Amino acid sequence: MQRNMLTPAVIADAALDALKAWLAIGTTKDDATLTQLLRASLDTFEAFTGSMALEATVEEVLPAYGGWQCLVTRPVQAILEVDGIPSEGSRFALASSDYAIDLDADGGGRVRLLRQGSAGRIAVRFAAGLAAKWDDLPEAVRHGVVRLAAHHFRTRDEARPASEPPTAVAALWHPWRRMRLA
Repeated sequence: MQRNMLTPAVIADAALDALKAWLAIGTTKDDATLTQLLRASLDTFEAFTGSMALEATVEEVLPAYGGWQCLVTRPVQAILEVDGIPSEGSRFALASSDYAIDLDADGGGRVRLLRQGSAGRIAVRFAAGLAAKWDDLPEAVRHGVVRLAAHHFRTRDEARPASEPPTAVAALWHPWRRMRLA
């Protein structure tokens, strides 16, 4: 599976303002760095919980076959389009009658190819994320993102950053964590 972020989530000014307030920063000189740290913290939230926090448009490329295939990115809000990708030549839009889609109550999305045509792979374009905008995220998720970004800002000169979020952040995010069997 190959994943491409077509339209990344928007980092709201409110998120940057919350981080600057947490760090007691009143200038704009570090805004670019702080915004990158917020984006990295959102990525860490996804890696830790298995759920994308802010809504984005994503594309996953999957093999073309007739069985149900689950999308990795969660929670899926809507499957927007499915394209066929032949081994040679340009990709093409599949008619909605050529595939079936299913959205699970737990945020999973899956697709099944009904008619493959010349497609060797398929590209599934969809919207995913817990919330459309920063203010719609649960308070604990927002606070964890801000705390993690602040932690990274304060420890930016350390030689070896931690691979897991700090315990306080993990505790805030624990209710959204999806356990996976390996």
